Parts: sequence; structure tokens; C-alpha cells
Amino acid sequence: MSFGKIGVVGVGAIGTIIGTILNAKGIEVDLIDGYDENVRHLKRHGSEVIGSIHVKAHGPAWHIDELKHRYDLIFLLVKQFENETVLRKLLPHLHEHSLVCTLQNGVPEVHVARIVGEHRTIGGAVGFGATWMGPGVSMLASSKEALEKYAFEIGTMSGEINERIREVNAILQQVGASVVSDNLMGIRWSKLLMNATFSGMSAALGCTFGEVMDDPRGFWCLAHLADETIKVARAQGIRLVEMQGEHFDELELKEGTPREVLGKFPFFKRVWDRHRDTKASMLQDLEKGRTTEIDYINGVVSEKGREFGIPTPFNDKVVELVKRKEQRKEVRTFDYIDEFLKL
Repeated sequence: MSFGKIGVVGVGAIGTIIGTILNAKGIEVDLIDGYDENVRHLKRHGSEVIGSIHVKAHGPAWHIDELKHRYDLIFLLVKQFENETVLRKLLPHLHEHSLVCTLQNGVPEVHVARIVGEHRTIGGAVGFGATWMGPGVSMLASSKEALEKYAFEIGTMSGEINERIREVNAILQQVGASVVSDNLMGIRWSKLLMNATFSGMSAALGCTFGEVMDDPRGFWCLAHLADETIKVARAQGIRLVEMQGEHFDELELKEGTPREVLGKFPFFKRVWDRHRDTKASMLQDLEKGRTTEIDYINGVVSEKGREFGIPTPFNDKVVELVKRKEQRKEVRTFDYIDEFLKL
């Protein structure tokens, strides 16, 4: 099938970038959001990407409560705790052969499929960072290279590589590099490792990825967060995939000695240096006084760790600190790093 009507639902940091680039290249994409001010700006002024690239476009914009069309393809980019409400609103605007491609953080496919059906659900990981600057404007916080080489990895829930997902991949390739995999859960848990480490610490400490990596204490935490995530994935029988040009299994700690931990630094440096100016979307939520997705990122590692009997003290601590910050309305809290040292 060819996708005649395409929508991006959730026009925030990542959604703005995808929608703007596609519209700028002549692939009409409806920009669909629930934030009134954002929708008004998109209708009047269009959307813009700044940062390591600069792109402007003016595509159709709709509030999610005023949709009139049925969509062949939806890119889903709302926060996961909004999925139930948003997807119920979208159901009347899908047909039997529509596809919903979730590009959210965490492992959302099972929950999305429960609402729209597994046959209409595909998913994948985003390999670049972005910051929503305000209505209609998003900054590409990663390097241009990250977009051109590692933008998307997608797959079906069954692992089948069929014509429909190839067509979705071709559309995403207009935004940046995109590949199809037969191991969607491997993609998801590899990206979850990236989020649980740097996004988790960025939110917990209130800083950029680079600031986490540049502090020896922060790096110690990254190494243990990655190790816990790998061990929990393996306990589920999930095979991590190569991502950003690296095999993440190499980050597993066998002994946890200082020498072994320090030996992982070049790996982290190679992968994350191109994203060092990125602030986690969870930190952006804290700055706006909003609820974060911590339960869907580090919380997933902790939950599955308990289920399979794998200790996850570093992920547990990230969840604890981010939830504390939500309650206290805190943002910059780098001194919280000392709480990890007690572990």
C-alpha cells in the first residue's frame, strides 16, 4: 500500500522535526497536537527546526479534538501516559489497514497494540536528541551526523519485514537514516539502555548528557545503569542489537571493578559525544513542571528486574530521584549524584 494521508501525533521535540522535514520535502504530513497554543502557532506560522540544521515548513495542523480525516499512517510521539486517551480519540480516524508507528521512549508497542490492534502497530527507536523550544519550534540537539546516520530503527511486533514497513522506512529515510530490523524488542531494549543511562541521569541531576559524562561520578553511574539494563534484557531472552554503530552487550560488567568500569569510557564517549548538548525530554518536562515518563524508562528496567530477580539499585535510585523532583518541582539538582555513591 502507499500512504496517502499521514499524521504526526504529538508535535513536540521529535514530532516537530519529523513533520517539518517531511513537509519541507513535499511529503504532506498533518501536525496533530492537543496543546492549543502549539496548534494555533502551527496553523498560522508553520513549524521550524533549529540547531545543527535549519528547516522551515507550513503543513496542515489540527487539534486532536477537531480531526476530520482518516489516516493511512500515524507517527505516535505523545508521552506514554497519554496513550490511552490519545489513541481512543484516533480510533475513529483509522481504517482497517492503517498503521500506527510508535516512536516513543520505552517499550510501548504492547500497550499501543491493545488499543489499535497488533496488525496496525509497528514501532522503533529514535537515534537523535531534540529540545522543544516553544510552539512550532524544535532544536536538533544532536549533531547533523546523528540524524544522517542513526535517525531511526523500526520493526514489526512479529519480526516480519513486509512491504508495509518498508514503505514506512522509506518515508522516515526522508528525515534521516532509517533501517528495518527483525528484532524490535532488541531495538527497544538497546534504546532503553541509552535512555536509562543518559536520559535518566540527565533528569535526575538536571543537566545535559555531556555534563553527566564529564563527571567521574556520573560516569560510574552510567556504567552500572547500562549493566543492569543488559542483565534484565538477557533474563527476558532479548538480544540487544547494534545501535549507533556499536554492540551494547560490550557494556556489561563482569566484575564491576574500577578498572573494568573505566574501560567502558571510550565506548560511551564514541556513542554519546555526538549527543552531549542534549537535555533529556524528562528534564524538559521537569523544567515545565510536568509529569515525566520515568516509569516508562528506568521504571521498566526496575519492574522487569523485580519480575526476573535481577537487582537494579541504580535504576531504582534514578526513578526515586526523578519522582522526588516531580513532587518538589525541582530542576537542577546535580548534588543528588552523592546519593548514588551510597550504592
